[in-house]
Amino acid sequence: MISPEMHAQIRRYFYAEHWTVGTIASEFGVHADTVRKAIEAERFSGTRPLRPSITDPWIGFIREILEQHPRLRATRLFQMIRDRGYSGSIVQLRRVVASLRPNFREVYLRLQMFPGEQAQADWAHFGNVMVGGARRALSCFVMTLSYSRALYLEFFFDQTMENFLRGHVHAFQAWSGQPRVILYDNLKAAVLERRGNLIQFNPRLLELSAHYHFAPRPCQVRAGNEKGRVERAIRYVRDSFWAGRTFTTLAECNRQALIWRDEVAHQRRWPGEDGRTVVQVFEEEQPRLLPPPLHPFSTDLIATVCSRKTIYVRFDLNDYSIPPDSVGRPLTLVASDTTVRILDGAVEVARHRRSWDRRQMVLDPAHQQAVLKLKRKAFHSTPAGRLEQAVPECKTLIDRAFAQGESAGSQTTQLLRLLDEHGAAALRRAVVEAVERNTPRASSVAFLLRRRPQSPVPAVDLSHHPVAQSVDIRPHDLETYDELTRKHGNGSNE
Repeated sequence: MISPEMHAQIRRYFYAEHWTVGTIASEFGVHADTVRKAIEAERFSGTRPLRPSITDPWIGFIREILEQHPRLRATRLFQMIRDRGYSGSIVQLRRVVASLRPNFREVYLRLQMFPGEQAQADWAHFGNVMVGGARRALSCFVMTLSYSRALYLEFFFDQTMENFLRGHVHAFQAWSGQPRVILYDNLKAAVLERRGNLIQFNPRLLELSAHYHFAPRPCQVRAGNEKGRVERAIRYVRDSFWAGRTFTTLAECNRQALIWRDEVAHQRRWPGEDGRTVVQVFEEEQPRLLPPPLHPFSTDLIATVCSRKTIYVRFDLNDYSIPPDSVGRPLTLVASDTTVRILDGAVEVARHRRSWDRRQMVLDPAHQQAVLKLKRKAFHSTPAGRLEQAVPECKTLIDRAFAQGESAGSQTTQLLRLLDEHGAAALRRAVVEAVERNTPRASSVAFLLRRRPQSPVPAVDLSHHPVAQSVDIRPHDLETYDELTRKHGNGSNE
C-alpha cells in the first residue's frame, strides 16, 4: 500500500514528465509492479461494482419502519422481516440499519448566566471504602456557580438527606453567600414525586431554601444537558483530583480536595474569556450572591430512642452508652457528621464521638462506673453483701468452705450470727486464723471465738432490725422496787 500523495506523484512523473517505470521505482524505493498498478487508468478512476446483498429486497421496508420509529432496535426489525421471509443473519441487518437509521442530533444554544443567579448541585459516587469492619459508599457532593464556575466539593460516607443539606450549608459558608436559584436533577433528596410540571419537593429542602432564600429548580426528566456545568465539574474532579489520589481518613480526603480546589480548579482559565481565571471571575461574582442569614441551618439528624434494659441506645448499627437513670425513658438522639448527642428533654445526658464503623459499643466510662456503683449498693443490701462489707476476709473462707462441700448459705448465716455476738474485729481475727489453719468453716470460727478471753458484749446494733427499733419501752419508777423490799421485810418479822 502506498499513500495517496505517492500515488499522485507516480502518475505525474509517468504521464507529465515521461519517466520510465524503472526510474520511478528507483526514485521511490518501491517495486515496479507497484508503479504499474498506480499508473493504470482503470484502477485510478474506476469503482468496484457492488455485489447484490440478501438485504436488498428489504431496504424499502426497513427505511419506512425507521422513519416511523427512529429508535426501533435492530433485533426487533430482524424479527419483523424474518416473519416476512428474510433468511439472512442479524449481522447483515445491523449494517443496513446503521446506514438507514435517521440521525436526529439535537442542537443547543449556549446559556448565558448572570453573576450570582444560578448554581448547580449533584452527587457523584466514588466507589466503596472500608471503615473498620464496615463497607461504606464514598460519595462527593459537588456544587458549582454557573457564571464563574467556582465550585465546592465535599466527600461523605453516604448520600443521606442530612449530608445533602450539610453540603449546601458548607458551600454557602465557603462562598459567604448563596445564589438565587439552584438547579438539580430529579434525585430523591430534591424531588419526592413529579407529574409533568407538577413537582413535590422534599420538605427538608424547602426548609433549607426558606432559610437561605434561594429557589430550588429541578431540570426536565432525562435532560442532563440542563445541568451540564455540574456534570462537567464532576468529570473534572474525577480526572484532575481523584485519579491517583491516596488518603487514610475522610478528613484527610476533604483537606486535599479543598487544597486542589484553591490551587488547581480555581486557577484554571475561565471558559468565558481566555485572559481571566475562575477565581478572578468569582471575586467579581461574590458580591452579587445573596447575603447569608445570621445563623446556619441545622443539618443534624434527630431521632427518638429508648433503652429498655441496658445502658445503650442503637444508632446506625452502633451502640452508644447513656447514664443508668436514663434507661427506660424516651430520649432524643441528635447526630451530626462527627458527634452523637443524647438528650432527655432539653438536658444533654450523653455525648459521644460518632463512629462510622458498625457493630461497635461506644462507652463513656462514667456511665459504666455509675452502673457498678448501683450494683454494689444492691449487693451490700443482701446478707452476703453485709457480711463481706463488715469482714471482707469472710469471702475467702466461704469460697473455700463451698469448695469442700459446705453450704454457702449456711456458712453465711452462722457467720452473721457470730458477727452480731462478737463484733467485726474479733470475727476478722478468727476468720483469718481459721483460713491459716486450713479449717475454713463457720464452726471452726465459732470454736476459736469461744477459746478467746470473753470481752464485754458489744451494744446490740438495731439498725438491721426495724421491728425492734419500733418497740416503745416505758421506764419504771425505781421506788417501786424499794416498796417491795420493805413489804418483804415486814412479812418476815411476823
